[in-house]
Amino acid sequence: MKIELLAPAGNLEKLKVAVLYGADAVYIGGEAYSLRAMADNFDIEDMKEGLKFAHEHGAKVYVTVNIFAHNDDLKGMPTYIKTLNDIGVDAIIVSDPGVFQ
Repeated sequence: MKIELLAPAGNLEKLKVAVLYGADAVYIGGEAYSLRAMADNFDIEDMKEGLKFAHEHGAKVYVTVNIFAHNDDLKGMPTYIKTLNDIGVDAIIVSDPGVFQ
């Protein structure tokens, strides 16, 4: 089994630094559905740029969708998750079983 070095990346600059310094993968939060949604997170365009950079350097990108969702939160989530899939994220990190479902 290969051990993976997974690093947090709070913004595009931090993602690039983590990858350049040897991270096998980074995890990022989007502007929605992240526990740190009000932080300096990634919009879709930054995600695309980060994905391109990471993949060119052999690294993966995981996106956190780790809110504990209420019914109102679930309305736009399928579209958001489809967008993440369409742009090529390597995985989604989920903490709420309702979101996973």
